[in-house]
Amino acid sequence: GSGGFRKRKHDNFPHGPRREEKENVNPSSALMTSFKSFQLELDTRHDKYERLVKLSRDITIESKRTIFLLHRFTSAPNGEEILDESEVKLDAVRRKIKQVAQELIGEDMYQFHRAISPGLQEYVEAVSFQYFIKTRSLISVEEINKQLIFTAEDREETTVTTSNSHDKQPHTWSLKVTPVDYLLGVADLTGELMRLCISSVGNGDIDTPFELSQFLRQIYDGFTFIGNTGPYEVSKKLYTLKQSLAKVENACYTLKVRGSEIPKHMLADVFSTKTELIDQEEGL
Repeated sequence: GSGGFRKRKHDNFPHGPRREEKENVNPSSALMTSFKSFQLELDTRHDKYERLVKLSRDITIESKRTIFLLHRFTSAPNGEEILDESEVKLDAVRRKIKQVAQELIGEDMYQFHRAISPGLQEYVEAVSFQYFIKTRSLISVEEINKQLIFTAEDREETTVTTSNSHDKQPHTWSLKVTPVDYLLGVADLTGELMRLCISSVGNGDIDTPFELSQFLRQIYDGFTFIGNTGPYEVSKKLYTLKQSLAKVENACYTLKVRGSEIPKHMLADVFSTKTELIDQEEGL
């Protein structure tokens, strides 16, 4: 009749045999053994991924603290002590990266790249910032990777080796920064150089903004050669790089045209006000 219960197709099939088949599954069969091994492998991989995410978070935090410390270089009377302290902090970051390298022994790094990429980018930013303060030049990816080759401090860090060569564990670990992580770290560096420009002007340093303007222009020209052929993240950060370059060039313009009119203790306020205007115009 109308409104009655409509019988579904699968209700015509008995459920009894299926339940009996589930109850009669042999847990020691080859199929069940294979699936248990797959489960163990996936659980191990997920646990390693979570450990790498935590290490990457620690690397990011320590690298940011190093960058904040390096920003005090322009205002601190003892700049060498700031650089020495930053080197100590970067050594602590490298010890974290060493743990990442140990986790990736025998693994394909690109399967876990998404977990460690944020930390590596922040480390590249911190190392390149320190290198620029020391040498006024850009560190290469080869020089960064040379610093990421680690050796075992003692025998206890490695497993006991046997006569079989396949069971021997290496006494060195290395982790290579990929070209994409390097480019993204350098793109983030431009924002720190823009802040360095403003702070140096506030401290009465008139020459640094013009050096930074030329340096950022070279980096921007290099990124424009990549264009849309590179990864999506690189083209996305190109806009931020252009913003930083515009702010530094605006500071240089103000120094060149009105530098003699504005007192040195007011230059930083003028630059910060113009920086806010640039952000508002680009936002519109």
